[in-house]
Amino acid sequence: MPTNEGRRSPEPSSAADCFMENREKKLSGSVAYRGKILDLRIDKVELPNGRKAVREVVEHAPAVAMLPLSSSGQILLIRQFRYAVGREMLEIPAGLVEQGEPFEAAARRELQEEIGFYPDTLTEIGRMYNSPGFSTELLVLYLAEGLCPSRLQPDDDENIQVHPVALEEIAPLLRRGDIVDGKTFTALSWFLAFRRPS
Repeated sequence: MPTNEGRRSPEPSSAADCFMENREKKLSGSVAYRGKILDLRIDKVELPNGRKAVREVVEHAPAVAMLPLSSSGQILLIRQFRYAVGREMLEIPAGLVEQGEPFEAAARRELQEEIGFYPDTLTEIGRMYNSPGFSTELLVLYLAEGLCPSRLQPDDDENIQVHPVALEEIAPLLRRGDIVDGKTFTALSWFLAFRRPS
């Protein structure tokens, strides 16, 4: 009885081989838009099966986001209006990393600008791509502790209000759907999983 054994592709020898087999090859590219915080690139690529496709890529500077834990046992969220989605949102403080700036330095600067505190301790809790389907933005998440008052001038186009949240309120906020910002949902879920008080 005939089988399909002769037509089967060889199994990849490792996970790295598998990723290489699925890699798309860039054929050409052009920049369609250059902005203040992002560029839009249009690439033509060749897929692993030989077909051609177009990829729209948002080139975005890396960013940092911080989960600030106060000495009184509160998470210091911020409330601000987000024009792109047309609503106010509860978020953890975050911001872009400036050219040549270390991630930790950016995290300390953003905390001073957005909530007026300098962290004695920063612990990296993870790295994530917000939208890897089309954006290059890498986000580095930190737990910020040992907060000391220290304010820097905030950005002119930001209107931010500090919104302290008790630790026992984190789970209800998530359960009710009050947190719809991805980085904030991730950081608060991490806290509940790994740092939840006993």
